[in-house]
Amino acid sequence: MTFTEPSDDRAAIADFNAARDAEYAEVLQRLPELRRELADARARGNATYAEVEESEADLERFRTWLHKIARRDYFAAFGAQAARDAVAEAAADLASFEDAALWADDSLAPDVPVEDLPAAESRLRAANES
Repeated sequence: MTFTEPSDDRAAIADFNAARDAEYAEVLQRLPELRRELADARARGNATYAEVEESEADLERFRTWLHKIARRDYFAAFGAQAARDAVAEAAADLASFEDAALWADDSLAPDVPVEDLPAAESRLRAANES
């Protein structure tokens, strides 16, 4: 579609961006619940791998949703970066929660000196991914 007036172009772009910003705002509105669930589970001492798997599925739904919005974001709506950052922060929270769940499960925690924990954690993560 081509407009004859520059103001029509600007108005159409503003409408597209407003629609995408509304979608990004919805992601930003709903995402804190995932982070609260992780914090609550950790506070209850319920850092389990079952919680990790459930939260991974939730995070993947947010990533998919964000990807779908981005595919329609033809004019780089303002809210895109905030939504991407929020999803990345939730992913970091989940990674930290996953670490806590792995170490909370005594059957997974290796008997290693504290200074060797980062290397042991990497081996555990690799073992769980295969």
